[in-house]
This record gives sequence, structure tokens and C-alpha cells, in this order.
Amino acid sequence: MDSQDPSVTSGFVAGTIALVRPTLMAHGTPAQQERYLPPLLRGDEVWCQLFSEPGAGSDLAALGTRAVRDGDEWVVNGQKVWTSGAQHADFAILIARTDPDVPKHRGITYFVLDMRSPGVEVRPLRQIDGAAECNEVFLTDVSVPHANVVGDVNGGWAVVHTTLASESTMIGSSGGTDDDVDALVCLARETDVGSDPLIRQRIADVYIRARVLRFLGARAGIDGSVLKLLWAEAGARAAEIGVAAQGPLGMLFEDAPEDGYWQRQLLRQFHWRIGGGTEEIHRNMIGERTLGLPAEPRVDKNVPFRELVQSG
Repeated sequence: MDSQDPSVTSGFVAGTIALVRPTLMAHGTPAQQERYLPPLLRGDEVWCQLFSEPGAGSDLAALGTRAVRDGDEWVVNGQKVWTSGAQHADFAILIARTDPDVPKHRGITYFVLDMRSPGVEVRPLRQIDGAAECNEVFLTDVSVPHANVVGDVNGGWAVVHTTLASESTMIGSSGGTDDDVDALVCLARETDVGSDPLIRQRIADVYIRARVLRFLGARAGIDGSVLKLLWAEAGARAAEIGVAAQGPLGMLFEDAPEDGYWQRQLLRQFHWRIGGGTEEIHRNMIGERTLGLPAEPRVDKNVPFRELVQSG
């Protein structure tokens, strides 16, 4: 990692710690914990997450990246997408299919990947707001030592659950909603819409959501999906109000008040609401795992992956 790169923020480093540390603590071998955790916690090495694929996003278990055993190595081929910070990462947590002859959730293995390995290619993806924080990553005959398997071979889905739960909690606890409320109050005063009852009600709604999120985040045992949903919704509503409070000037972009901050936030809301699991997926998880409601029908539950129709 280039510690002088201004795009490598403390938030990015903290995010990688939140993803990787709980996973290695719960599923890593003593050797993996000794090698990777100290530099991770010091911020000397940063990580990225190689999970999503063009044909496996919300249905992550449909991933098609293959890892084939070759002695003490695994040879990996495939493509990952929407990988935040891959251009800066020293290592990655990677999931790949190691057995296509069993149902899709059972034939997945979880790896630690050195991002400097031959065959790893990172390409930036330009986002709707002009930034390029995410990437697509191509893996061509990449060798991964067997010692870098985290958990059991073909048992990676259980490890994935640990990572995703940590990710949801991390996103939902990342803050910023209280700052949004303060900024919206100042904006309403500056644009003389502070007396508009609809604007006042909408700012109050964001304030209520920010307070609820703050109190829930202080409690132990809150489902990460709940936190992630509330955080994304609060941010999206704040962005909508920020643009609305500017009146006709809200139709501008770079030339809008505050250099287009709220316009960029309005566009970035889709990053928050889709990244880390869509809102629909998280609502399903809350219904099934927290509320105990019947699970969504899954006709492919017991079908070998090889027999499934692939969308990629």
C-alpha cells in the first residue's frame, strides 16, 4: 500500500479491518492469524473483497470464478466486479467455486489472495458521480497456495456469512447521519426555506432516523442488516432534501451550491443502497433470520451447480 496516496483514507483502512479481522479470527488458522492480523491492525497492509461477479451479485452463491487444485496450489480463473479499493490493496479475500458438482452453496472455498500475484489485473470502473472507487478484477491462471484456504475446502459459504455480517454492521455504523442533519439545517437557513413546513418535516424525518440509528448502534446484538438499511435510507433521504432545498439551483451539478455536494450525494445513494447487499436482500434476511418468517422459495437448492443455467 502507498501510504502517501490521498485516496487511501483512514475510513478505507478501517473498512478493510472490519471485513477481514472478524473472519480470520473466527475461521483462520493460527498461522494465518499470526501472519495477517498484526499488519492489518497496524494499517500496514490493506485488503479488498473479491466476491461479486457480473453474474453473481445478489445471488452471490451463483459465482462462476473457478479454483482448481494443483498439488499445493490452487489455480484461479474468473472475473470479479464492484471491488472497492482493489487498486490499493495488498491482499484480498476471495471466494471461488471449487466443486461444480454439488449445489451452489456447498462448492465454494474462501481464500486469501496476494493482489501482487501474476495474473491479477485491476481495471477501474467510472461511477455515476465521476469517481472511480470501484474496480473489476480479472484473474487469469492465478496461483494461490493451499495454505491460504480459510476454513474448509468447499465450506466457504459459512465463512462468507461471517464477512457479510461484519460488512453490514460496519456500513450501518459508519456514521455521517448526524452531520447530514446539521448540514441540512444550515442549508435550509441559507436558502430561506427553513420556514417551509414540508422541508422542516423532511429534515425532522432525517433527524429521527439519525437518532434511531445512533441508539441502535450503541446496543449489542443488533442485526447488521437493520443498521445497514437504516443508514442507507437516512443518507438517501438527506440527499433528496439537500437538492430540494436548493430550489432551481438544485438542477445544477458542479455549479450548484456547495460545489454540488448534495447532487453527488443524491447520485451516490445507489452505491449505499446496493453495495454491501441490496435493500431487498437485507429485508429478506431480516424476515427470515431475525423474524423467523418462511424462507424465499429456492428451486435450485439441491441442484448441482453444473446443471444450473448461468446468467453470466
